[in-house]
Amino acid sequence: MRLIQKILLTAAALVVGVSALAAPLVIHGVKVPETVSVGGATLQLNGAGTRYKGPFKVYVGDLYTSKKVGSLEELVAAPGPKRLTMTFVREIEAGPFGKLLTRGVEDNVSKAEISKLVPGLIRMGDIFTVNKVLVPGDVITLDWIPGTGMVVTAKGQVQGEPFKEPEFFKAIMSIWFGHSPADWKLKDAMLGKE
Repeated sequence: MRLIQKILLTAAALVVGVSALAAPLVIHGVKVPETVSVGGATLQLNGAGTRYKGPFKVYVGDLYTSKKVGSLEELVAAPGPKRLTMTFVREIEAGPFGKLLTRGVEDNVSKAEISKLVPGLIRMGDIFTVNKVLVPGDVITLDWIPGTGMVVTAKGQVQGEPFKEPEFFKAIMSIWFGHSPADWKLKDAMLGKE
């Protein structure tokens, strides 16, 4: 009888353990899938975390890649598509948010490189100006698709033509993963270090 009880308890523990592993990741009410499909490829969750501005939660950020990456250089060099997603958990004005993104690039890229990025940064600013307000549940995705470029989607709508330059994609990713990221904890979380 005791042997049967031990076997049943062990089996129950295994079932609970496996179901806990299969449970989706949820951060501040935002479901973060383990995989996403981008450009015909299935990408794995590299890491996810929360962007704070002071004490306030702004968005849940997650990074998807074809293989685990631990730095900006590894992210850019990784083969295939990549995705960074921001799911907002509070209402913010999109225009000032777009300006913060531009400042994030300026903090991580040399002045010589910035001059080449100005047209793309102006286009990015326009995307946020058009969207005006981001409310809880709104999602922005930045997809790098080889041969196409960086596709920006806001609130389910593709925002204009892709940004074709790999240098521009790297500069935008430096906002989160550069030497001076906007949020160090979010950087570590999306790089799977937390």
